[in-house]
Amino acid sequence: MTRTLSERMSAAARDLQEHHADPAATFQRAVELVLANIDGCECAGISFVHARKEIDTVASTGQLAVDGDRLQYETGEGPCLDSIWEEQTTYSPDLGRDDRWPAWGPRVVEETKAQSVLSFQLFTHEDTLGALNLYATQRDAFDSEARDEGLAIAAHIAIAVSAAREVRDLSRAMDSRTVIGQATGILMERFDLDGGRAFSVLSRLSSHANVKVRDIAAEIVETRRLPARDEG
Repeated sequence: MTRTLSERMSAAARDLQEHHADPAATFQRAVELVLANIDGCECAGISFVHARKEIDTVASTGQLAVDGDRLQYETGEGPCLDSIWEEQTTYSPDLGRDDRWPAWGPRVVEETKAQSVLSFQLFTHEDTLGALNLYATQRDAFDSEARDEGLAIAAHIAIAVSAAREVRDLSRAMDSRTVIGQATGILMERFDLDGGRAFSVLSRLSSHANVKVRDIAAEIVETRRLPARDEG
């Protein structure tokens, strides 16, 4: 029995919720759901774009999406680097003739055989953009129904990705606090300092070396000594 769009989207939302504690699994499951649910899609990927120039492909269902992102980085143009910052949805039915990306379009056609791309904005945060990209090797592969369904599933993915990023950022923050606390304890013991003074030493080392406090702390925890460049 064929499921309705709402039934498929509800199932996708439940599926994504099961992976929310593991960001990498969430991203990968999201692109797999897109590939399974959107007619015309032959490859899907999720990209994070930093400062409008650096692209990080965090999940994909194949090399086509990875290469498409790489070529955007090399040419400095493409749906992730250009109009998707202003538009929720970007569609190109004929990449080889799309004058929005005169360098990227012909190259992606030649090197990957892609002919169509459908991109959705997932989130914007400070200078980072999240995008969902669907590729096809046929021209005009995504009809209006596929684009509507893509927009619906992208909304569910955006929520899941946002939750996964919060989990990841919280985990990183907890890891940083742990390693900083460990390094502070080492300095307290080594130099007979109280907690406040030990952290001040750690901050001063970070400032002098122009290195993040977390990285200085990790080095101290690993070596059990001050960074060689700062001793004395």
